[in-house]
Amino acid sequence: MSSTLVQKFKNVGPGALVAAGFIGPGTVTTCTVSGASYGYTMLWALLFATVATIIFQEMASRVGIVSGKGLGENIRDRIPNKILMWIAIVIVIIAIFVGNIAYETGNITGGILGIQAVAPDVPMIPIVVVLGILAFAAMWIGSYKVVEVILTAIVVFMGVVFFVTALASSPDWGAIATGLFVPTLPEEGSKGILTAVGLIGTTIVPYNLFLHASGASERFKDPEQVSDARFDTVLSIGLGGIISMAILICAAANIYGTEATVANGKDMALALQPLLGSWATWMIGLGLLAAGFSSAITASFSAAYAVNGVLGWKKTTKDIRFKAIWIIVLVAGCCMAIVLGQEPDRTYPGCAGRKRHSASHHGVLRAVLR
Repeated sequence: MSSTLVQKFKNVGPGALVAAGFIGPGTVTTCTVSGASYGYTMLWALLFATVATIIFQEMASRVGIVSGKGLGENIRDRIPNKILMWIAIVIVIIAIFVGNIAYETGNITGGILGIQAVAPDVPMIPIVVVLGILAFAAMWIGSYKVVEVILTAIVVFMGVVFFVTALASSPDWGAIATGLFVPTLPEEGSKGILTAVGLIGTTIVPYNLFLHASGASERFKDPEQVSDARFDTVLSIGLGGIISMAILICAAANIYGTEATVANGKDMALALQPLLGSWATWMIGLGLLAAGFSSAITASFSAAYAVNGVLGWKKTTKDIRFKAIWIIVLVAGCCMAIVLGQEPDRTYPGCAGRKRHSASHHGVLRAVLR
């Protein structure tokens, strides 16, 4: 039996987690730098990445709904050869668990970048501690629905801010259409390719497949609800893609051609100044903070789902082993953010008009762009 449109909207959730996962500080930063450097040229890369993400995530959600298990459990259960199974388990643990610690570092440092955009004198370590405690509290609650609601609200907040600003920036709609549907690379060649790869890489996030399959298996108990899950996936990830495009459009409309250099949060705020004026720095700071906080939760949760699944442990969010995994990821990410932020000051020749920049900004920017 098919659900009504109202019911489909009520079942939106797992896809929103995925959107919150890929709209992290890296996405905000990469889209801003791309728009500021190349205008609307690279929009096609975001369109491609959004469509590809919808396809991949829809398949993951179907696996979760039909099997009632996450990807981790399916990998463990459906590889009959024990040697191959353990090879797959080791690969998942290395790629997802260890990899997500690196993701977590970028998420936490992105939150630092957001706060220091509006309060540059605030020490970095207290920021890391507060962000870590807030993320810990949100996940320790152990309620999937509570986390889902929090992250959905954050995604909607970012969407409204950047989408309204993009519309108010009087963008070149003809150039937008060309950028979306005519794939081209800037004349810089290798830099253009790296930018395209960066835009695609910040959208198609491997750990989201584990998060989505597990989330869909918890939300949708009946295989007939696959259509509801597909609606959730297309709507949520489509919105996430639009947010990414709106960020790039804001930067293209307001920074591209001005010779301004994007080196920190205040520079990124130039993309929002035409609409928000003096409030632009606050808004980009809140956007980076929201992106970092939401992705910090999804990176930790997806690592826990993946590791618990492939090892055959309980995947419930209240299980102590599940909590142990995300705690390790969160704590390691916070520690690495502190280490990166303590690098000594140095000169960055690529920053026109700036002789020296503090590590609290550049260390964060490098980590976010990874």
